[in-house]
Amino acid sequence: MSAKCHDARPCELGEGALWHPLRQQFFWCDIIGMRILCDDGRAWKFDEHVSALGWIDHDTFLVATETALTKFNIETHATSKLCDLEADDPTTRSNDGRADPWGGFWIGTMRKENPDGGGAIYRYYRGELRRLFGPLSIPNAICFTPDRSAAYWGDTKPAKVFKSLLDKDGWPNAAPTVFLDLAEEGLNPDGAVVATDGSFLNAQWGAARVAKYSPAGTLLESFAVPTSHASCPSLGGPDMITMLVTTAREGMDAAQLEAEPLAGQTFTVETNLRGQTEHQVLV
Repeated sequence: MSAKCHDARPCELGEGALWHPLRQQFFWCDIIGMRILCDDGRAWKFDEHVSALGWIDHDTFLVATETALTKFNIETHATSKLCDLEADDPTTRSNDGRADPWGGFWIGTMRKENPDGGGAIYRYYRGELRRLFGPLSIPNAICFTPDRSAAYWGDTKPAKVFKSLLDKDGWPNAAPTVFLDLAEEGLNPDGAVVATDGSFLNAQWGAARVAKYSPAGTLLESFAVPTSHASCPSLGGPDMITMLVTTAREGMDAAQLEAEPLAGQTFTVETNLRGQTEHQVLV
């Protein structure tokens, strides 16, 4: 099962991959390029970083921007702010995020420069933004088990992915435990998604792959992409078995970009896994 180019538009930092179940389309963000992209060829430009998406209805998204969680209608371009997100700190921006099974939205923040301990993970739920975890360096890998019992989230710099048990309303109710410690392998956990069978799929920055782990944390297989910086997977398509993977050009010098001309493009891999339907954000 080899990766195929799904969209050749290069992203400086692709992230936020999402399959919209009503529109039957893939969407993703280019954080540094400050835009949302769709696989119908459209793109929406913003005046600040955008990093993660959740769907509210057919045309309306929750968009995590540099300074806020915002409602954005892709047809009318109508925009309204839901809440500030570290808007008083110009040194930070949003990063990885995903809707949870209760209609909430988890979002990470990080420093734009020298991201050592300047980040956190928040949850937006029923109009409230609550800080859950921090300080973190580069929060990533936010996703949820199919049985709603737990959330995964990671910190790329120390190369760890954690698991947090959740209560009946989706709030963490126990201290997080380490699910994966990838430091000894020299792997950098980035975005992640969980399949319906509980498999944890993790894009690994610098490793040119998405790795599949069992619910117990055992590496089962990996899916190669043709450029180093895999950044975020999503499962979708008509049968929910197509994995879309965003990638990045960020941090690559001229020689690296010459060696990896596909860097920043977006790829698909057909799998034998089935994706969970992306959860609707309730606002």
